[in-house]
Amino acid sequence: MSDRASASRYAKALFEVVLKEKILDRADKDLVAFLALFKEHADLREVLTNPGLPINAKRGVIKQLIDRLGTTTPVARLLNLLIDRNRFNLFPDIVDVYQKQLMDHRNVIQAELVTATPLSNEQAEQLEQRFSKATGRTVTMDRKVDKDILGGVTARLGSTVYDASIATQLARIRERLIAEG
Repeated sequence: MSDRASASRYAKALFEVVLKEKILDRADKDLVAFLALFKEHADLREVLTNPGLPINAKRGVIKQLIDRLGTTTPVARLLNLLIDRNRFNLFPDIVDVYQKQLMDHRNVIQAELVTATPLSNEQAEQLEQRFSKATGRTVTMDRKVDKDILGGVTARLGSTVYDASIATQLARIRERLIAEG
């Protein structure tokens, strides 16, 4: 089983527990806080992911962090389970999958919008509303500027990409001209 598939199983199990306990947001905050520590401190990462270190030593580190952060019981159990199974390397993927499940549960989709020039807030709101209407979901949008697209817009909603950029249109015209010879 791939690491991503394993991470999905852990995330799904955690999600079901915290949904039942009605602590979705609190668990998300705990996961994000712990992930920040994990990413920011190379020594911590090394200790928690090193299969050669004794599990009891790792459990001691995890216990101290759980106590300091006031981590919820389901998240604390997950952290300890990952230590016991030497699977802490999955933790970043587990958080990613959990957050996607949380967004799905809330009927929210993440959109990434790329334009050649910055959009006004009004233009961005109009696009957000159109995407919401098209998907039937609430859309949260990240905006980026990339002068290489020349004009137009590209949008990624989940795994779907809409490309209405001038650069892509010019590339298609070029391909047709070459094909027609």
